[in-house]
Amino acid sequence: MAPSDLPAVMAIAAVVHPDYPEDEAVFAERLRLAPVGCHVLASEGGGLLGYLVSHPWPDGMVPALNSLLGEIPQGTRNWYIHDLALLPEGRGGGAAGGIVAQIADHAALAGCSSLALVAVNDSTGFWWRHGFREVHDPVLDRKLASYDDAARYMRRELQV
Repeated sequence: MAPSDLPAVMAIAAVVHPDYPEDEAVFAERLRLAPVGCHVLASEGGGLLGYLVSHPWPDGMVPALNSLLGEIPQGTRNWYIHDLALLPEGRGGGAAGGIVAQIADHAALAGCSSLALVAVNDSTGFWWRHGFREVHDPVLDRKLASYDDAARYMRRELQV
């Protein structure tokens, strides 16, 4: 992902996650803080079909929606998938699974012991297929209330 991709990323986010709007500044900051964790998924013709935004973040912590991080805490051993979004025409071809595998490999090489995310839009089945499991914690459950009742914090252990 490059800064020039952000308008297209915002357009995809508006289609895929209309109930979870975030400002372009949020995506720009994630890209600045962790460029290796931010990717676009392009069609053969070059148009964008989706994106992944991810970065190191402490396990068990969920950044608030539409909020800036400021910085990545030093010594973080968890890689957080902030957002994975694919337009309907980009689904079913394995792109999402491929980018998740790539980020998992990168996180392990960076010394992270886990990946984590908040699953929304009935995506828990997809994340289960990629090794993630739900984490039940009353404190996290209260934080997830800002998403919706179906939001789930999920984690995947990595081989370091």
